[in-house]
Amino acid sequence: MSGAVVVGSRSADAFSDMSHLLAAGPKAWKSLTPVMLPDTITAETEDGTYDLVYDQGLHTCGDIVVHLRARENVLYTTLRSPSKPVKYITMTWNEPAPPSARVLGDHWERGYGDLAWKSPSAERIMPWYYAEYDGSHCHAKGVKTGCRAFCRWHRTATQVKLVLDVRNGTHGVSLGSRTLKMADIIWMDSTAGQTPMAFLTRFCKMMCDSPRLPKAPIYGINDWYFAYGNNSDRLILQTVDMMQDAIPDVSNLPFCVIDAGWACYAPGSTSAASWSDNFYTPNKNFPDMHRLAKQIRSGRMRPGLWMRPLCAAHDTKDSLRMMNKNGNGRSNILDPTIDENLDYISRCFKTYRKWGYEMVKHDYSTFDIFGRWGFEMLREGDMTWGNWTFNNRKLTNAEVILNLYSHLRKAAGKILLIGCNTVSHLAAGLFEIQRTGDDTSGNEWARTLKMGVNTIAFRMPQHNTFYAADPDCVGLTTKVPWRLNKQWMELIAGSGTPLFISAQPEAMGPEQRQTIKECFRIAATNTVAGEPLDWLTNPTPAKWRLRGSIREFDWKE
Repeated sequence: MSGAVVVGSRSADAFSDMSHLLAAGPKAWKSLTPVMLPDTITAETEDGTYDLVYDQGLHTCGDIVVHLRARENVLYTTLRSPSKPVKYITMTWNEPAPPSARVLGDHWERGYGDLAWKSPSAERIMPWYYAEYDGSHCHAKGVKTGCRAFCRWHRTATQVKLVLDVRNGTHGVSLGSRTLKMADIIWMDSTAGQTPMAFLTRFCKMMCDSPRLPKAPIYGINDWYFAYGNNSDRLILQTVDMMQDAIPDVSNLPFCVIDAGWACYAPGSTSAASWSDNFYTPNKNFPDMHRLAKQIRSGRMRPGLWMRPLCAAHDTKDSLRMMNKNGNGRSNILDPTIDENLDYISRCFKTYRKWGYEMVKHDYSTFDIFGRWGFEMLREGDMTWGNWTFNNRKLTNAEVILNLYSHLRKAAGKILLIGCNTVSHLAAGLFEIQRTGDDTSGNEWARTLKMGVNTIAFRMPQHNTFYAADPDCVGLTTKVPWRLNKQWMELIAGSGTPLFISAQPEAMGPEQRQTIKECFRIAATNTVAGEPLDWLTNPTPAKWRLRGSIREFDWKE
């Protein structure tokens, strides 16, 4: 290992400041890989794509300037472009992959049952980071959380490519005189004998310097997967009462999260499961949210609720709404770059605090902004579509999201936040809990297997390194075989991730009550992260190490 890294035929003098790390000895740099300058960098603007030329530490073309600064195992990247709106910066490294390499990437927001170790492919989009494993050794590249660009990796047999998406909507960002800190890039190699799970968990810790974690394990109940929005305060209290015998005798009490369906209807509407006129006024089925919170707390549970922060009311002014994706007219979504809309979110949370709620699950913001679900983003090769921008053209899409999340965090105060359909790498450090997969189900086991089991396995490295990784609920209903739901519940509890049970009263019998009681007891105190042991070959792992013991599950219906 040398303090100067040779890239092609040139010496990267910027790496000379690694000398203090090397002098610190093997413990300081044992598994760190020196970051290498890319072989090529291009910039795509509104009027074309330009090759940037390396000169004395800068990569330039006209007044487009990318500055790379290396320190230890981090490559810091910034962009200046006073006159040209830039859409993408693409960096390429000529780096052969091991012949037997298998590669694992991440998702933009939630997993959709499609995470897996696969062969390198140019078409495969891997948001934020990727890891490769050749049977004995792991290597990973990624960007630190909280970056100002949406970053995706592509790995082929011969190259590594990183695309930094700095658009505003579907257009280039207008930076003016501002310098944009795009992303901090890091590399890491595994140490001798380190498993892929241990390695990737360590890499996630390196990517997130300051996770915001709950003070105790998260568990409780949620009504969505049996009520599906057809809820009421009476139903909520019935489920609280139904769970009394299952609540463990510990100081860390469970949550009761009131899901979609509680907020006021728009005029002429009779249903508000996922869309409401505002999220600080309840509907007729929830006449007193403050009293309901006190009743939940009297039932030895902590009150929580669901909301959709960017949902516009029926009479919201057009000037506050986002552009339609085709560029014509306005949508039913609030533009998060407008202060008046952020004030609305503050009003919601001020109301929740006054009511006495301790947890809020906020949902839909990624879909509402970009018009696509995470799986569509990967399938279509783009996060969004159409011809649109935000009201504020000077911010990148990532900066808009970060500003929204930061505002939610400030507005929430001490309220715990669950991000659902929120961008994983931008939520880390701001939300205590993140829904890491698409919805499970109270109607079909196949969906829970695909979305739940796949997610809990392949995003386990993010648990307690980015946030508490919520794999979604156990939809305990009469439509899903109890034998399978029982195993799913036991996996979540044993894994140390948040356990939420959505239990239909008609599906509750003595065995269900006893299992919930035992799983709540474990979930209330368990901080040992589970490990899937067959995840290298099985997209829905059946063999797990849980709390020091090996457990095999039978997921077949």
